[in-house]
Amino acid sequence: MYRKLLYMLTMLCIVSLVLVACGGDRSDGSAANSGSAAITGNQAHMNDSLFVQSSITIKKGESVTLVSDTFTPHIIANGTWDNGQARPEAEAGAPAVKGVQVNGNSSSTVGPFTTAGTFHLYCTIHPGMNLTVVVQ
Repeated sequence: MYRKLLYMLTMLCIVSLVLVACGGDRSDGSAANSGSAAITGNQAHMNDSLFVQSSITIKKGESVTLVSDTFTPHIIANGTWDNGQARPEAEAGAPAVKGVQVNGNSSSTVGPFTTAGTFHLYCTIHPGMNLTVVVQ
């Protein structure tokens, strides 16, 4: 009896691990959520309140994966923080980014960026948290 119960419990654990390892959701559009940060080589990492790097350079047609390295949630949109004031801005040629949530220890892909230029993303929650995307 105990042997069967132990066997069933072990099998449930294995199935759960497989489902978690293979899980992740993706949505179409300018942002795709995923449990894996390995979607693209163009990664911009975030800590509790800042982008680790303030800018990233990519090629036209590529996307940027925003990676949260902590458990702090972020909400990303087009625009910048300027002198403590949020400045939402729709930039011509930039993918529309509004309310893209990157919850703790996860990632979200923004793009593709199909037009060369300099574009700006910011976290609507954390003042001063700006990312410049340079598209060549």
